[in-house]
Amino acid sequence: MFIKWLFDRLVSLIGLLVLWPVLLVVAILIKVKMPGGPAFFVQKRVGKGGKLFKCHKFRTMTVKHNGSSVSVAGDSRITPLGAKLRHYKLDELPGLWDVLIGNMSFVGPRPDVPGYADKLQGDDRDVLKLRPGITGPATLKYRLEDEMIAEYVSKKQAEGDNRDAQEIAVEYNDNVIYPDKVRINCYYYRHYSFVKDIQMIFCTVLGKHMKYNNEII
Repeated sequence: MFIKWLFDRLVSLIGLLVLWPVLLVVAILIKVKMPGGPAFFVQKRVGKGGKLFKCHKFRTMTVKHNGSSVSVAGDSRITPLGAKLRHYKLDELPGLWDVLIGNMSFVGPRPDVPGYADKLQGDDRDVLKLRPGITGPATLKYRLEDEMIAEYVSKKQAEGDNRDAQEIAVEYNDNVIYPDKVRINCYYYRHYSFVKDIQMIFCTVLGKHMKYNNEII
């Protein structure tokens, strides 16, 4: 995968050189619209080989929240500006730095927080042989994950489920979304294609869908 390694380094460097004004504007907006906290959200995530690394994103939540890793559209922790950044994936731009220094790739599985990757067993651990990605097949399929979870929570509550929304959201993520992401990412590892990588990047930027492993993502 040398071509993938070379592509990641060159394009991330070019991206940072070209997009630094955008990163600066977003950082300023966060400091103005979301005072009391940093512009960047830095958190330890699980990388290649199960090693932890510091993942960088723009902050989209209030400074004080319960720390749950599963978020829902309309989540009170997410600020109005944060919601826009998430919708247009602008919160992911600082990840270009993580790609440049080799902790991440442009395409791969999203980096998990400790506690999820630790539970992978058997062939599912192939996911840990990959560098985490800014985008990827599972990311494309679940690009509107927050909205999907919110719809599920609303449906369950309408059916009479009186549990807290966050509890329902975690259940849906752990039992449905996360296992499906692992399935897709394992397929990506076993059937790697640089051409598909380029296609996924374009689909991410343009907000398009593509066919992958006989499904639309």
